[in-house]
Amino acid sequence: MGLRIRGDQGRYEMTLKIAGRVVGGLHQRPEYNIPLDTPELALEKLPAEVWPQGELPAALAQNVQPLFSTDFERERWVVKEGDSEIEIALDRGEVKAGENQEPICELELELLSGTTQDILTLARRLLDTGVLRQGSLSKAARGYHLAQGNEERPLTALTILRVAPKASVEQGLEAALESALAHWLYHDELLNRGNAKAKAEILHAIARVRHALVLFGGIVPRKATTLLRERLSEAEAALAEAETAQAALFSVATVRAKLTLTDLLINRGWRPFLNAAGEQKIAGSFKRFADIQLSRAAAELKNAFRQPSADGYVDQLPRLTREIDTVQLLSGAYIDAAAPWLENWQETRRAIAHNDSSVIEYFRRQALAAEPFWLHSGKR
Repeated sequence: MGLRIRGDQGRYEMTLKIAGRVVGGLHQRPEYNIPLDTPELALEKLPAEVWPQGELPAALAQNVQPLFSTDFERERWVVKEGDSEIEIALDRGEVKAGENQEPICELELELLSGTTQDILTLARRLLDTGVLRQGSLSKAARGYHLAQGNEERPLTALTILRVAPKASVEQGLEAALESALAHWLYHDELLNRGNAKAKAEILHAIARVRHALVLFGGIVPRKATTLLRERLSEAEAALAEAETAQAALFSVATVRAKLTLTDLLINRGWRPFLNAAGEQKIAGSFKRFADIQLSRAAAELKNAFRQPSADGYVDQLPRLTREIDTVQLLSGAYIDAAAPWLENWQETRRAIAHNDSSVIEYFRRQALAAEPFWLHSGKR
């Protein structure tokens, strides 16, 4: 939950925002807005349904303290896009928490009426100007970070994907793509703040999107993702050519790729391309799908690395990277068992990249000898 009081020329409003879904900076979540006479909390005015026990906890109002404040000027325009009415808001100012502060300069789009597709269409036209990019950090997220000391945000690595128990194959696909997009947007922010190493993680995120499309390619036809794959190639080229962080972040190619992925996720753009068999498969158990695909990934790795290689397996590095990604996307139901199994292959990859033949052989043998950790493997 996030709670705020907003003031504008003597008018005040209390807003409670509840966790929802955020995909590529597009927020879909419930919120409750309560008019106030003064900038003082009035939690009792919120509907009972927002509280876990159906009523306001007795001591809550006395214990709530402000963590940060935002002070900004907003310019608003209401525009028509297709059959929809959309508010464009330009906010400029700053967010503060104690002695820490950060500037605000952002353009927000809010759907007042109509369809999500129209807001994506408008976003696409705005991004094509080359002076905007998708952002994932809300004012609140920045405020919380400032309140916690404003330490430098760390680089993160893509890891094993956690998927909800009893998820469908479609939910597994969505989780894979959403996690890659979130990784991309997070490292966009780091690159924008001066961490040049973040570009490598952005490229890892793009690679994971590609690997996910291959993994689910037996169900989702290639023609469903043709545009996305083209956009990803253009983004990779733009990132390779960019000499500055700003050139990388505001390149039309990179912002188009992110919005195309966002569009695919929000609208589940693969559905119109599914035949009856595909619809049945994508509604099936992700766990069962994962077990089958894990066996296939392991077989691919064994075929590629069964025999010692005089050239140090350099030609197998792309395949190894893809299969490690595949296993990470599939093994969320077995996190504890999957981690050591993956570690041997990850160390093999590092050794190949550094051309350390003695270490390659050690981890190659360890990886090949490791027992499968998943069901339907012939070993469990």
